[in-house]
Amino acid sequence: MVNLKKSLFSMLFLFSMLFVLPTVVAQTTAKAISGVVVDSKGETLIGVNVLIKGTKTGTVTDFNGAFSISGNLDKGTILIFSYLGYETKEIQFNGQPLSVKLTESTKTLDEVVVVGYGVQRKKDLTGSTVSVGSSVVKDKPVSNLAEALQGRAAGVMITNSGSPGSNSSIRIRGLGSINDCSPLIVIDGVPTDLNLNAINQNDVETIDILKDASATAIYGSRGANGVVLITTKKGKSGQGVISFSANTAINNAIGTPKLLNASQFASLHNEMMLNGGQPQRPDFTDPTLWGEGTNWYDALIQSGKMQNYLLSYSGGSDNNNYYVSAGIFDQKGIVINTDFKRYTFQFNNEAKVRNWLKFGNNLTLSHDLKRNGSYNILGTMQSLPTQPIYNEDGSYSGPGNSAIWYGDMRNPIGTANVEKSETKGYNLLGNIFGEINISKKVFLKSLVGVDYKDWSSVSFSPKYDWKPIPAPTSTRSESWNKSITYLWDNTITYMDTFAEKHNINVMIGSSAQSNLFRYINGSKEDFLSDDYNQLNNGLLNPLIGGGQSEWALLSFFGRANYNYDNKYLLTATLRRDGTSRISTNNRWGTFPSFSAAWRFTEESFYNKNKILTDGKLRIGYGETGNQSPLDPYAYITRLKTSQYVFNDTPVATLYPLVMPSPDIKWETVKQWNIGIDTHFFDQALSITLDAYLKNTSNMLVGMAVPITTGYSDSYTPQINVGKVQNQGIELTISSKNIKSNNFEWITEANVSYNKNKVLKLDGDVPMYFGVQTHTVGKPIGAYYGYVTNGIFQNWDEVNSYAVQKPSQTGGQGTSPGDIRFKDLDNNGVINDNDRTFLGNPTPSWIFSMNNSFNFHNFDLQIYFQGVAGNEIYNGTRSSLESMSTVTNQSIKMLDRWTGEGTSNSIPRAVYADPNNNNRVSDRFLEDGSYLRLKNITLGYTLPKKSLSKIYMSGARMFISAQNLLTLTRYSGFDPEVSGIDSGSYPMTRTISLGLDIKF
Repeated sequence: MVNLKKSLFSMLFLFSMLFVLPTVVAQTTAKAISGVVVDSKGETLIGVNVLIKGTKTGTVTDFNGAFSISGNLDKGTILIFSYLGYETKEIQFNGQPLSVKLTESTKTLDEVVVVGYGVQRKKDLTGSTVSVGSSVVKDKPVSNLAEALQGRAAGVMITNSGSPGSNSSIRIRGLGSINDCSPLIVIDGVPTDLNLNAINQNDVETIDILKDASATAIYGSRGANGVVLITTKKGKSGQGVISFSANTAINNAIGTPKLLNASQFASLHNEMMLNGGQPQRPDFTDPTLWGEGTNWYDALIQSGKMQNYLLSYSGGSDNNNYYVSAGIFDQKGIVINTDFKRYTFQFNNEAKVRNWLKFGNNLTLSHDLKRNGSYNILGTMQSLPTQPIYNEDGSYSGPGNSAIWYGDMRNPIGTANVEKSETKGYNLLGNIFGEINISKKVFLKSLVGVDYKDWSSVSFSPKYDWKPIPAPTSTRSESWNKSITYLWDNTITYMDTFAEKHNINVMIGSSAQSNLFRYINGSKEDFLSDDYNQLNNGLLNPLIGGGQSEWALLSFFGRANYNYDNKYLLTATLRRDGTSRISTNNRWGTFPSFSAAWRFTEESFYNKNKILTDGKLRIGYGETGNQSPLDPYAYITRLKTSQYVFNDTPVATLYPLVMPSPDIKWETVKQWNIGIDTHFFDQALSITLDAYLKNTSNMLVGMAVPITTGYSDSYTPQINVGKVQNQGIELTISSKNIKSNNFEWITEANVSYNKNKVLKLDGDVPMYFGVQTHTVGKPIGAYYGYVTNGIFQNWDEVNSYAVQKPSQTGGQGTSPGDIRFKDLDNNGVINDNDRTFLGNPTPSWIFSMNNSFNFHNFDLQIYFQGVAGNEIYNGTRSSLESMSTVTNQSIKMLDRWTGEGTSNSIPRAVYADPNNNNRVSDRFLEDGSYLRLKNITLGYTLPKKSLSKIYMSGARMFISAQNLLTLTRYSGFDPEVSGIDSGSYPMTRTISLGLDIKF
């Protein structure tokens, strides 16, 4: 590993010497050709490339769309006009000033998409990939790039927690493992675990998602969960462009929980105590005297704000291009004392110093700051409405001395205000690369990259004397973490065409990557003054810890593409990975893939028509790995130091912590994919359909360790015994419904289905955790519990039913008003054997639809997104509908059972819940399906003619609304929550105004 680092540093220094290179501009002088270039609407186009055919002489259009080329040129000279997104046009010079109209390109098949270690034409793809452009993610009032991607790609599920600065969860084609299922993120060629909230979405050019194993196998042991390739913006040839974008938004929580007021809670409390045989609270004799009381939730929630600014400068020539930007993002959360700030800087540059040599760099810098108070959404809702927020002297209040009457919860507004935590992050992600054209057919590229992350956190809780549990001492904790990863990639590519119809592209390469992670933490208590709470000033209980870990990955890979006459396409890849995370017995793994495609519309027997203009069948197979769950030292014995008191004397000890797993290796995914791509009516309608079968083997599962081995049974080793299967279908449709000179309507929609199932575990013994389980034959994390069967209305029903909770001496058991649970095994007793599978936490269906409209200078986007086929365990309801402890409850409890016939769904209120009505059951399981109007954006682009007078080349104003409407049966804050909802961050409705300007 040391030699690898030395090599990486050497390459980094070598390329840094050749970092910035001059731009070469050629000019000629003589008689001029001039003219103006406009679009289909008659608006002038700025930065159009104008080139004299057969030469290198050319120019670009100015702010007014005008151009002029000097030279001794004759009539008949051919000029080539090219502009990104428009059809290239050739015009013959007639001796007069030219007026040229360019039309927007509809030939999406010739678009280039990013694949692993290279690019390919879209029409040449044989694997399952999807590309998302910058127009999709820009202008969205979100803090996280992943949130802007939500629903935009079939088979890709993204969930967000909503809290400021939080990261998003990305899942591609279901859950392939009970462990980490996050895809590999590659930014400008550098694999990274950088959170996507560290990137300004306006710096992103394209996002390409590799879904099937034939596409991801080029990343070998890290491609099992899919790959997300992010490419940041590059400069374009032409006059330099200054761009400024500003976006400001207001967030408000959607929905307010309906809780009992003070009078209603007092009445419920009296009934609960009476049914539980407990003494009554004296001041609740007349509940009506208490009135509305305190609304703790309203005191915690506020209006949020969001601001996003980006200033960029880009441009270039035939030999050089550059893009540089600086951005600021500032978000104030809807929960008091929660906020997130981010500062970004991007610098990308490419320079062609010779016809055969090019150098470049991509650099992403970011700094983020996240602050949180000690808030608890669920605890706030449970706080008693009979307790004020403040005492008469202005101090924070607390419950009374008797917990059975007043509860035992600390003041949630007080802790949110006085207990503070702050996290600071510094990120550097960059690379320097060189490309050499050894010949017209052979290309060499070498890339050196670095991924550096430095983050620290500080939390402080002052001492306070609040009821019921005072904090007699103040506490400060600090931690510091550093992760640095080096990368060195080398590839050589051979491209050739022979016999006119045979096209080959062969790439071989190597990759070396190493990581060092270090951390240190410490804490102290009790400060002479809480205003000066540095660790050095602490007086009690000093604690300190720290450590480090390392890993390295060495890889060799290759890919071969063969194209015969644009009809038959073959792709094969092979990667061999060696990792330090695994013992030498299994250190190396081989990951092959192949895929083929047939463009049947190019066959001579196909009767070409204007209906089906292009069609391609695809099939592919690949093997990939998942090494992210691997502990860097899982294959060796890890020891832990401690102290043992012997004869009243502390003695240092060293003992084994975790049993080694010497045969451990990465999880393996084998995946088949079959698909069809079709384009109708000259690409006015495009339909892509994919079906896949994805089998995970060697899944890591915790092994039970008897304590008689001498190893801790709290830390279990992992072994490769599990299996999981995912199978599904994905459909993507893009339709240009109307396209005229003044109006355009485009619809893009996708829907995907996934079925997930566990096939094997360690001894096929179910793994239970809370309300969920991993069990063979069921989906990962399936819900497991009891099935309800109404409510006992009288003693006859109780006595004639299976025994649920027999009455204990001096206590209570099942009574009228309690929930009746099904006796599934019909043995006359309700026990653990009557639990069963209740539902699937992962959606089976994911769908979205976006409609884009353009009318003259106006543009409108309406975007819907949703999921179906999943259930959510509403843990919030479990707490707010228990009626068994001294906490506030949902207003639904006004309909509780109070006598025969009064309710058959909400049980009685009884202290301590002797029947265990609140046990895990389908009572709290809800349909998690939803359809959401995710975003509406209305924009207006100012006419270029009027802008040219103030030296602007473009300006667009827009208003955007996020989460305007949600159709769902789920009763919680947000159906987007994944799995169990235990007081999730409230969903927000966001209204934003924005402005994009170009000079």
